[in-house]
Amino acid sequence: MTRGVELQGRSLHPGEATGSILRLEPLSFWGGTNLETGTITDERHPQRGQRVTGRVLVMRTGRGSSSSSSVLAEQLRSGVGPAAIVLAQPDSIIVTGAIVAAELYDHHLPVVQLTQDELDRLPDGDSVFVEAGVAAATIISAPEPRK
Repeated sequence: MTRGVELQGRSLHPGEATGSILRLEPLSFWGGTNLETGTITDERHPQRGQRVTGRVLVMRTGRGSSSSSSVLAEQLRSGVGPAAIVLAQPDSIIVTGAIVAAELYDHHLPVVQLTQDELDRLPDGDSVFVEAGVAAATIISAPEPRK
């Protein structure tokens, strides 16, 4: 993704966030991340050891257990959860975690759906701003620095 590029997507849960992208294989928050640190702990996960804290997670879809919703909500409550999640396929477990965090803790995690082609344009490590409204969402890469 070139700096200053704007992508339009579908909002799965509203919120705003800024963070650096962490591209992931599908991840289960329950059993796949540490509840207290936000570190990926699944021994079979290729990004084991990475922290999701404050990052914009980019993955095709989530993986696994319905308990992931509660783990995600609790990570958001304690400040070790992701800043935003961007998916190619809707994932009701991730959205449920975002809804629970909003209702119980007033923490609004933006969850956005892009096409797979658009998802592939988001390179690991780039800083982006994510704005998800009721239906539409925008992802903007960090603008070019002024000279």
